[in-house]
Amino acid sequence: MGQIIDQCRKSVHALKSIKFLKESQKNLLLIFTRNPELGKCKTRLAATVGDIAALEIYRFLLSHTARVTRGLNLIKEVHYSETIWEDDLWDKTDFDKKLQKGKDLGERMCNAFKNGFDRGFEKITIIGSDLYDLKSVDLEMAFNKLAHSDYVLGPAQDGGYYLLGMKKFNPNLFKNKKWGTEKVLKDTLADIENESISLLELKNDIDVYEDIKDIEAFQPFLKNSKL
Repeated sequence: MGQIIDQCRKSVHALKSIKFLKESQKNLLLIFTRNPELGKCKTRLAATVGDIAALEIYRFLLSHTARVTRGLNLIKEVHYSETIWEDDLWDKTDFDKKLQKGKDLGERMCNAFKNGFDRGFEKITIIGSDLYDLKSVDLEMAFNKLAHSDYVLGPAQDGGYYLLGMKKFNPNLFKNKKWGTEKVLKDTLADIENESISLLELKNDIDVYEDIKDIEAFQPFLKNSKL
């Protein structure tokens, strides 16, 4: 009798694992990145610390983003700004590689979400690659919140957002926005004020020198900067 009970428990566990795996294959994480090239990334930060230090900092942030997303049990896509790099830190066994398409950030994000929903994904979340505060648990929480909300947003200290997730495509979220300004989050929330929304913890999006000057992890880069 004991063996039969153990076999039943194993069967139930196996079925739950299969169900979880199938559900995770319906979740898509979009990771937007800039190709890490000298003079072409973190330009606002580079204005203070110089192009070389800004590039080193961005490579550090890319590595952090890859590390906290690598182990997530869902589909992950890296969307490059300029061209797809085959041999870099984004291992093709963990990350699918795409190219951003559109005239501006809003159109590029919109196209990425639309493509994902067109392919049958049910929950889609997008992040950038410049958030040192980001943890794996934040992304897991975002997808969990989409089980009960239509949208999830991660507010950034600069008035934008570091994460946007949805389970139904809404192109209006990407229209009439002044990207990179303090009004992005406010205007986005206004677009969905009558919808079900969940908010994550406020975090520090790395854009300018003031965002990193007091963070210990960035001090080695600043020592070699033009400051």
